[in-house]
Amino acid sequence: MALIRNETAEDFRTVEELTRLAFWNVNVPGCDEHFLVHIMREHPDFIPELDFVIEEDGKIVGNVIYTKATLTERQTGEVKNILTFGPLSVLPEYQRKGYGKALLEHSFKKAAEMGYDTVVIFGNPENYVSRGFKNGSRYFVNLKDSESYPVALLVKELVPGALQGKKWIYHESKLFEPPYFVPGSPAQLEFEKTFPPLEKAYRHSQELFYIYSHGTVTL
Repeated sequence: MALIRNETAEDFRTVEELTRLAFWNVNVPGCDEHFLVHIMREHPDFIPELDFVIEEDGKIVGNVIYTKATLTERQTGEVKNILTFGPLSVLPEYQRKGYGKALLEHSFKKAAEMGYDTVVIFGNPENYVSRGFKNGSRYFVNLKDSESYPVALLVKELVPGALQGKKWIYHESKLFEPPYFVPGSPAQLEFEKTFPPLEKAYRHSQELFYIYSHGTVTL
């Protein structure tokens, strides 16, 4: 039976390795999610209580990490503290077997117990609508004051009615932005040298990622 527990310092490298394998060539040739995991644990927006691994027969096969985010009401300026997660990583040979679902459902419950009522992510809708996520347009959550919403901007209310039909602007943590996280930076290139080499290649999933990350829903 699978075991879900909090990540410990002893797990760090294992989680970085599995994250690299989970994302390699999926969205772009290569990946940088494992470097993001490596640096995000030191950021003040990282939430260690919501950093989980899932084990099968003593082997770590997946991980999910949460960070703080906010929503700002478009007219009043009201600020609401919420969550985002990512990366959500499962080893390729364990994908589509329920491990990601288990990590999400476990973490949703813990997040609600901590007083959080909303999660906003950027993700492939095909992977998350079954977990209760809807496009940001359904909750009037956007990146700017506009009626055109990114397809990949997904929202889940952990508490029904939490967003109250108001119009919100989403702000993710600064940890995802320069100068903290810079894809292709010298620090990332040096970090990459500590892993066994993998070949960068094109996969059809990369075009799907491009379409979802650039598509919009207009009301």
